Amino acid sequence: MANKTPAAAKPSSAKTGYLILYNAVSALLWLTVLGRIVGINAMRGPQLAYPAVGEFCKWTQTLAGMEVLHSLFGIVRAPLFTTFMQVFSRYAIVWGVTNLFPGLATSPAYSSMLLAWSTTEVIRYSYFALTLSGRSPGALHWLRYHAFFVLYPLGISSEAWLIWRAVEPASLRGWETYSWALWAYVVFVYPPSAYILYTHMMAQRRKVLKASNTKATQ
Repeated sequence: MANKTPAAAKPSSAKTGYLILYNAVSALLWLTVLGRIVGINAMRGPQLAYPAVGEFCKWTQTLAGMEVLHSLFGIVRAPLFTTFMQVFSRYAIVWGVTNLFPGLATSPAYSSMLLAWSTTEVIRYSYFALTLSGRSPGALHWLRYHAFFVLYPLGISSEAWLIWRAVEPASLRGWETYSWALWAYVVFVYPPSAYILYTHMMAQRRKVLKASNTKATQ
């Protein structure tokens, strides 16, 4: 997922306070998604995942559009292109696939996608909220730069499966152009986008681990 760090070495107290609040609220929202998706799958199965969490997740993810603005206006140092790709790919799912074809969300892929998303975001937002507050939790730091090895492939493959499955129902509704666009997106756009996002996170991990190792030897 797109990294997000303070825009300057000594950000203003107002900006820091806003970012702490934004990250803390986002962590709580995604923790709610995580709790709901785990609970509904444990009690009722993946077929009822969308009624239990779909709308809540859609609006929780929509809030993440703020991160594009954060990057655009220099509130954080996250690269605009990778941030936009991350947010757009999620919007494509919650607004362009499951919102239009909720029947697809009965697939276990929908639940596995939300499990990957919510776990990733609880870790990410909690990490930034605490780091900006002056804390450096070792467990969250480790999870932030290691958990994506499992969570990213799970989320990306689940997303791609749902988009692929949306091609046919879009065509059946007579939305031939949209059906073709979904097919083209998952075949030609999704693989390179996923590669860019994954390698970006790998680069961030190397950078952070190198800095930690350098600090430890000083």
